[in-house]
Amino acid sequence: MSHHYSGPALGFPHGDARLDLTDLYAFGKPGDDRKSILIMNVHPSFSLQPRGPTRSDPFAHEAIYELKIDTDGDSVANIAYRVRFSPFEGRAQTATLRCVRGAAAAGMGDMGDVLIEAAPVSLGRTARVTEVGEHRLFAGWRSDPFFFDVLGVLDSFKFTHQDFFADKDVCSIVLEIPNVSLAPGRVGIWARTLDGAGGGWVQADRGARPGQTPFLTGEAIVAYNAADPADDRQIVPVFAHSLEHAGGYAAADAERVAATLLPDILPFDHTRPAAYPENGRALTDDVQDHFLSILTNGKVTTDGVGPHGDLLADFPYLGPPHAAAARFAPPQ
Repeated sequence: MSHHYSGPALGFPHGDARLDLTDLYAFGKPGDDRKSILIMNVHPSFSLQPRGPTRSDPFAHEAIYELKIDTDGDSVANIAYRVRFSPFEGRAQTATLRCVRGAAAAGMGDMGDVLIEAAPVSLGRTARVTEVGEHRLFAGWRSDPFFFDVLGVLDSFKFTHQDFFADKDVCSIVLEIPNVSLAPGRVGIWARTLDGAGGGWVQADRGARPGQTPFLTGEAIVAYNAADPADDRQIVPVFAHSLEHAGGYAAADAERVAATLLPDILPFDHTRPAAYPENGRALTDDVQDHFLSILTNGKVTTDGVGPHGDLLADFPYLGPPHAAAARFAPPQ
C-alpha cells in the first residue's frame, strides 16, 4: 500500500481509522504559478483487517492533522499547517486551519495563527470549499486517488490487474497556499496525525513518501510512526534488511538504496512540475510501480493498474466520494 493500513498487522494507528495517514501530494496549482496545492488524505473508508467499512464520522475531534514543511534542509519543520475539527454532531463537522512558523512549528499542539475558522466538512458528493484571503481549504470525504493491486501484491505478486482502491474513499484535507509563504527553491514536506484522546498529544502516524511502512514489521511500525524524520537515518539498516530479503540485494547495495528512501520527506520545488520521486507528487504519478521496482530490485516493475478517471480539473481536484460513502451524507 501507499501508507494505508499503517498500524500493526495491516491495522490502523492507535486502532483508529481516522488517524491513518494514507497519502501526501504536493503540486503547483494548475494554471497559476503563484499557488501550490497540498493534499493530506486520511481515514480509508475500507479496512483490510478485518475487511469491511470503517467509521462514518470523518475526522477525529481529539486529533490534530498536520502538514509540516522544512525550509532549510535539516529535516525539522519551520512551517506547520494544523487542522482541528469540531465534534461530529448532528451529522455535521467543521474545520479550523492554523499556521505556525519558526521553532514552534516543530512542536506539538494546536497553537498558531488562525487562517480559516468553522469551515464546513463535506460529507456528500458536493465539495464545500472555504476561501479566506490567499488560502483555500477543503475537508471531507472524497474518492481515493491512490491506485494499486493490493490483493495481488499480498498474494506473492500474483497481480489480478484489479485496482483495489477504484471504489474506495478517503477523508481529504486539501489546502491551497500562496508560494510566497514557502521558502524559495526546494522544501521538504511530510504529514502527521496527533492523537489527543489520552489527554496529551501523541504522534499516531506520519509519512511523506508512499510505500515506506511495508519495509517494517510489528512494533517497528509503531516506533517508526512515532518518530521524526530527523531521526530516520537510524532506521536505514532496517530498510536495508527488508531490501535484501525482498529484492535479493547485496548488503552494500541494500544499504545504499535504503539511504535514498530516508528521511521520509517529500521534496518539493514549486517552480518545477511535480513528478514523483524527484519533485512533489501529482495525483496521477504511478508511485507504486516505482515502489515495486525498488522493493524487488527491478524484478517486478508494474502492477498493471493506472490512475483513476474521476479526478477534477479544479479545486479540490479529487473526485466525489463513491456510493459507499452516501450513507455519511446529510440529505441534499
